[in-house]
Amino acid sequence: MDKKDLEILAILQKDASVALADLAQAVHLSVTPCWRRVQKLQEEGVIRQQVVLCDPTKLNLGLTVMVALKAAQHNEAWMQRFIAGVRDIPEIVEIFRMSGEIDYLLKMHVPDMAGFDVAYKKLIRVADLQDVSSSFVMEVIKSTTALPLDYAILKTVK
Repeated sequence: MDKKDLEILAILQKDASVALADLAQAVHLSVTPCWRRVQKLQEEGVIRQQVVLCDPTKLNLGLTVMVALKAAQHNEAWMQRFIAGVRDIPEIVEIFRMSGEIDYLLKMHVPDMAGFDVAYKKLIRVADLQDVSSSFVMEVIKSTTALPLDYAILKTVK
């Protein structure tokens, strides 16, 4: 990966629907070399997928909830059951296994408190939990899917 690849990634992280010709022009390449670079970034797994990001409030999902969980057990069978169960709950959009005081942190999008109660009941049926603590997002200050590119390891061009 070189600086040109990072320029491509910076643009695609902002808008993956940009036309290839516009992308190539923005990074000062012709279309074919630009296309090859994008293909290589996809093949190497740097670009995992391209998606459409929806506004939760426009889809009646105005309440974002962060749920901190403590597992009732710490063994492989419990973990596999838990992971399989929470993956199937559509209101849960992110799942993190954590170090420290909590075992898992979940991010949920629901329409309202009643919607959260429905999702919560799905969650507690998945596996035995020692503790569940929910916090409700009052305001989103920053929300991005763009990763910082300053830390990417670049190849030196000889």
